[in-house]
Amino acid sequence: MFPKETYYQVAASVLDPGTFDREIAPLKKVGDYYPKYILSMDEMSMNEDGIKQINIVDFLLSE
Repeated sequence: MFPKETYYQVAASVLDPGTFDREIAPLKKVGDYYPKYILSMDEMSMNEDGIKQINIVDFLLSE
């Protein structure tokens, strides 16, 4: 499901706007077009600039 070259940022929660900004900033600085994900316990998706936030349980159970 996920390509070999993929970036992951992991946080317990990114619901707080300050935390979300802190966790997404390093991914925004990456200068290529490989997929980028934030993995957290949050159920709500907070995607931005092509960077997708995924619930960690859903990620671990995906094929």
